[in-house]
Amino acid sequence: MRIAVVGATGMVGEVMLKVLAERNFPVTELIPVASERSVGKEIEYKGTKYKVVGLQTAVDMKADIAVFSAGGDTSLEWAPKFAAAGTTVIDNSSAWRMDPTKKLVVPEINASVLTKEDKIIANPNCSTIQMVLALAPLHQKYNIRRIIVSTYQSITGTGVKAVKQLENEYAGVQGDMAYKYPIHRNAIPHCDSFEENGYTKEEMKLVRETQKILGDNTIRVTATAVRVPVVGGHSEAVNVEFTNDFDVNEVREILHHTDGVTVQDNLDTFTYPMPLYAEGKNDVFVGRIRRDESQENTLNMWIVADNLRKGAATNTIQIAEYLIQAGLV
Repeated sequence: MRIAVVGATGMVGEVMLKVLAERNFPVTELIPVASERSVGKEIEYKGTKYKVVGLQTAVDMKADIAVFSAGGDTSLEWAPKFAAAGTTVIDNSSAWRMDPTKKLVVPEINASVLTKEDKIIANPNCSTIQMVLALAPLHQKYNIRRIIVSTYQSITGTGVKAVKQLENEYAGVQGDMAYKYPIHRNAIPHCDSFEENGYTKEEMKLVRETQKILGDNTIRVTATAVRVPVVGGHSEAVNVEFTNDFDVNEVREILHHTDGVTVQDNLDTFTYPMPLYAEGKNDVFVGRIRRDESQENTLNMWIVADNLRKGAATNTIQIAEYLIQAGLV
């Protein structure tokens, strides 16, 4: 497999390279791709150094699969060029997610929708992936009517500049600001830009992408997304109303047997998911599973995942693995 990693020098690109190596992905030729200012730089993969190439060079090299994490504008312009050259693109930006002609995939849930004709495949938003991975098996069993979700999102979702801002503020150093406000000792209820309805794009991604991935536009979703001074991953407080009643122990059992989910839910030992624990891991962690006593057929849960891993790089690589296993590339 000739694999192009577009955005190889960025935060998610670096994690993609790590995940490819960890999972022993069958790379016969690695093509690291970045913007013109990074062309010629060297990156290391499994002990071998590779020179970064530009986008047009990468298109001409006709990779089997290109994993993209280079921003929406780059994806809109270049993903079709890679696809036209015969490369299957898995894109990590928001560019193609809500395009009705493109598949939006979490492999454990809906990889079976993919065909050989899908040359541009969309990777969902990080906060959506971790939520739907935990909710999909419960939707099958009890039928979700409504989701209320509040997110507590890592600064790594913004990028290197935000990590540097937090480090500077922690050290009392003046520097570039990724956010309008300090993030150290603060929580900012503003992830991505605002839409006309008063919600941010991040909040509306949780609404639209959840419906698309679960294949059910009747599911009502409302979200509040908050940026917090955390590095290890995103956390979500999720309240789910079902059509059918449930048994809490059965919910735990279902989640315990869900691929990619780890249940951490023991109050006697104070065991519950935290980004401190999730950082660097590929699973989605679920805990604080309890009945909402204020409303019938309603469940509360706390969901945590490393947003650079399952929320981005790992999910992308898992899609690529499925394409190979299913003989689609």
